Amino acid sequence: MTARAADRARYDRATAHLDAPVAIVDLDAFDANADDMVRRAGGKPIRVASKSVRCRALLERVLAKDGFAGVMSFTLAESLWLARSGYEDVLLAYPSADRAGFAELTSDPKLAAVVTVMVDDPAHLAFIDEARDGGREVVRVCLELDTSLRLLGGRVRVGARRSPLHSPADVADLARLVARRPGFEVVGIMAYEGHIAGVGDAVAGRPLRSRAVRLMQATARRELAERRAAVARAVRAVAPGLEFVNGGGTGSVQHTAAEDAVTEIGAGSGLYVPRLFDNYTSFSGRPAATFALPVVRRPGVGVVTVLGGGYPASGAAGVDRLPVPYLPEGLRYDPQEGAGEVQTPLLGSPADDLLIGDKVWFRHAKAGEMCERFDTLHLVQGDRVTATVPTYRGEGRTFL
Repeated sequence: MTARAADRARYDRATAHLDAPVAIVDLDAFDANADDMVRRAGGKPIRVASKSVRCRALLERVLAKDGFAGVMSFTLAESLWLARSGYEDVLLAYPSADRAGFAELTSDPKLAAVVTVMVDDPAHLAFIDEARDGGREVVRVCLELDTSLRLLGGRVRVGARRSPLHSPADVADLARLVARRPGFEVVGIMAYEGHIAGVGDAVAGRPLRSRAVRLMQATARRELAERRAAVARAVRAVAPGLEFVNGGGTGSVQHTAAEDAVTEIGAGSGLYVPRLFDNYTSFSGRPAATFALPVVRRPGVGVVTVLGGGYPASGAAGVDRLPVPYLPEGLRYDPQEGAGEVQTPLLGSPADDLLIGDKVWFRHAKAGEMCERFDTLHLVQGDRVTATVPTYRGEGRTFL
């Protein structure tokens, strides 16, 4: 029996009492992935990206481990909810236009003390001030650096279009504006290198592309390490009380941690290890989060139909954004139908061994987005469900 077949047998036994659709997290794999991230971080704390987890019970589990500290949230409403729930260090990783949220933040000293917001434009400061509604608490501010690699005098850009702040001077200028504006304090810098941390460099069947990605990433790492250090020096000259410089992502933990200027790593997808993280040479994790859909039809030889399945991930549309049939091994989509809204046909010889009601296990393309489809996660150890916990959605919190 292969390791994957053994996992299928365990998952089927653990969930035999549960009707599909059902989602699980294999805690042994989850914990092993967390331990590997800590090893790669080399002693620098890892701030957990909540968008990649979207379950408070699992956020709390990983934050209880040595090597993890703080949460990197994705909306202001989520940040305030986590802070009110007892989380003591919440970095909002994206700028917000939530007026009600800023009014709440600036009116509550406890919230203002633990939530840090992202800023990359003077207009963000003006927006927050206009939203204060009488709130006078000092807002903790993190400045985001654009990490993209620019070549040929800027005519070629590699990396996400995020912050407009690219040079040390850009970031230092905004730091000075914040320092001069009452009610704000610069406490951090964030520089997320998605083109390094979030792009696989060992794509099966595409050796030339994989080599090109590795060359690009090596060039980008060198350029960014030098620029990030210069940014940290420039901002510390303006804000000597700077508390942290955040960088990284699951795919670049060890490389980013090696930079002296970086004080903490941001990562989260490596806990679940979704399918988009299969194509990396920098690390190898164990798939921890999976979901099962039930067989509801047997249209013919070598074909079964499962209920649901159309759970595409965000990003540029493509086959790589679809969940992948995982267990039993050997199933694939019908190219004429793909993953359906209500039903999904699957092709392959394993279909002939599946009966009505049997489970087919899938891996989502991205990590936390799976949790937007399920109210609960069943936590599996060995061949038993040891706990059932709500996702954000299960707690009535659908932030995006």
